[in-house]
Amino acid sequence: MPGSAARTATADVVCLGESMVTFLPSQPGRLADVPSFGRGIGGAESNVACALAAAGHRAKWIGRVGADGFGDHLVDTITGYGVDTSAVRRDPSRPTGIYFRTATDRATDTHEVAYYRAGSAASAMSPHNVPYEDLLDTRVLHLSGITAALSADCLALLHDLTAPRDGRPLISFDVNHRPGLWRDGEAGPEILLDLARRCDLVFVGEDEAEDAWGVHGTEAVRAAIPEPDVLVVKRGPDGATVFSRTGSGPDTVTTVPSLRVDVVAAVGAGDAFAAGFLSATLRDLPVRDRARHGHLMAAAVLTVPGDLTGPPPRAYADRLAALDDEAWGTLRLGPGWTAAGGANEEVRVT
Repeated sequence: MPGSAARTATADVVCLGESMVTFLPSQPGRLADVPSFGRGIGGAESNVACALAAAGHRAKWIGRVGADGFGDHLVDTITGYGVDTSAVRRDPSRPTGIYFRTATDRATDTHEVAYYRAGSAASAMSPHNVPYEDLLDTRVLHLSGITAALSADCLALLHDLTAPRDGRPLISFDVNHRPGLWRDGEAGPEILLDLARRCDLVFVGEDEAEDAWGVHGTEAVRAAIPEPDVLVVKRGPDGATVFSRTGSGPDTVTTVPSLRVDVVAAVGAGDAFAAGFLSATLRDLPVRDRARHGHLMAAAVLTVPGDLTGPPPRAYADRLAALDDEAWGTLRLGPGWTAAGGANEEVRVT
């Protein structure tokens, strides 16, 4: 894997971060008008862990939850996806975080999220109370900027985990800039930029890079984050551009178009893309196929109502990822496409 020597480790990927119980609306509309909500789970890092476990990898999620019913639900649900949750800690004095959201796309003006996470169990994570032996016993450690925003202790933890050390696993970092999470007086964008530059594999949206750092275009994003061996700039409907290099050599730039998808709910796609890219990285597939697996995993989530779903069968995803450029460009994926693949049916080609 780029940025890391071969390792023998208990886990393929360890994901560290807060997971919360999420309440999903029974119908579109303002939170004030929605009559009822269904219960699910949400959390960038646990989403990645669940997707990777469902794809057949040894995935572990490490977090901190309350000693309450919501904490039980989170751990049971994440374990149900095949994720190792043995290193999750329970906090007897702080609650599990929860949030409510509307059904609309996060990028629209009508999207609402009501977080109840201040003082949560996860916000108490620090270098002094997480199991480092589990965090570092992995081929890949996946982190996100959301954790850095939860508390000063959480930020200290990420600074410590991204510091150079002997035998460090490959550090994967999803910037996940969430302006509303940062505390007054903290320079969230600068903190996230510093963390990204300390990692080996970084995911960032072109739009969030512009919002956070005022940079325009993929080359400018790379200039702002030159250190990682692999930088993935997600460009929405325009696809993803991957800057990759080996050692001190120059970058190879690979741009992979997005798929056409009949979207059911535009939530969880970024986490799914990261999971697909990491899955293909663990398998040492070519960079183009890593990005294509990211797009395919994202398409699986985009065609269901929630943040999580089962990925396409590996052989089917491999077959789609290996298509030539023309055939890739003609794919259109809609609800049920992953099951269709398992039944040896083809997705629509238009």
